Amino acid sequence: MRLIILAVGRLKAGPERELCARYLDRSAKSGRALGLSGPDVTEIAESAARRPEDRMAEEGAALLAALPDAGAVLALDPRGLEMTSEQIAADLAALRDRGSRSLSFVIGGADGLSEAVRGRADRLIAFGRATFPHQLVRVMMAEQIYRATTILAGHPYHKA
Repeated sequence: MRLIILAVGRLKAGPERELCARYLDRSAKSGRALGLSGPDVTEIAESAARRPEDRMAEEGAALLAALPDAGAVLALDPRGLEMTSEQIAADLAALRDRGSRSLSFVIGGADGLSEAVRGRADRLIAFGRATFPHQLVRVMMAEQIYRATTILAGHPYHKA
């Protein structure tokens, strides 16, 4: 199953980009033996529209256009379900085992996700109720993907 992080905005050079790259590399290596490829990252340009609702609509249309035709979608949204790392790993394994071709993790821009993207998601998940910069959320998502692969592989990285 192909793993994809689909995110609004670009990670500029710096510590966030380096940390994200480290977790993505680790995920790719540990995921191969589990039947996972990627995670691939697709960046969507931030909208320059003046109104937040217009920005969300433009970014949402671009996110939806970039999603694979078939495959599962987990969208990060502060109103989503708070999941443990074990639950994320179990969802990933269940989708893989059911033959899903891809799993896309969608991260919106600074204004959040459009209702169209929220509606397309198979599940909305949250990293708690606090608000985080979307660049930091990408690092957190990359780490959770890596953590999920280590949980599934029985690797001691995850200490539960």
